Amino acid sequence: MPDMDVMWKEILWRQFGAAMDMFENALRECSPELWGKRMWVQYADFSEFWYVAYHTLFWVDLYLFGTDEGFQPPAPFTLGELDPAGVLPPRKYNQDELLAYLEHCRQECRTTIEALTDERARQVCNFPWGELCFAELLIDNMRHVQEHGAQLRMFLGQQTEFSPRWVAQSKDPDSG
Repeated sequence: MPDMDVMWKEILWRQFGAAMDMFENALRECSPELWGKRMWVQYADFSEFWYVAYHTLFWVDLYLFGTDEGFQPPAPFTLGELDPAGVLPPRKYNQDELLAYLEHCRQECRTTIEALTDERARQVCNFPWGELCFAELLIDNMRHVQEHGAQLRMFLGQQTEFSPRWVAQSKDPDSG
């Protein structure tokens, strides 16, 4: 089966990459004072800035993998996000660790999109919450990054009266 049209891969990367660039801007702009601050009262520790960032990256990584079977995030990250009871990581991850995880996810995303074939795009992915084809999972994944990136940027704007800039397209579609 022939590969997906190059134009669609480029569009998908430029937009997914832009969502990741905006997410990165929020991570970089977060001060140490805000890193562990709760964004929402009702969710306790699960709403601290660092945790929302970690949660987002974990799921980006998992969804790029396409299944929870055999998935393992890079060290020092754990599989606690998959626990239905909602388990916090063993410790608070710092900004450098999450920026490194973001770079890992960015490279995985770029590689995944470059290698995407029609067959892989149509492959059904099953998760406890439902199933969808891999192409739709990629778009859902991008929406997830955008959602939490927007929450992080809104929080920063409320706390500092500054919000990281909008990114229309990934900075460099060839660099990953």
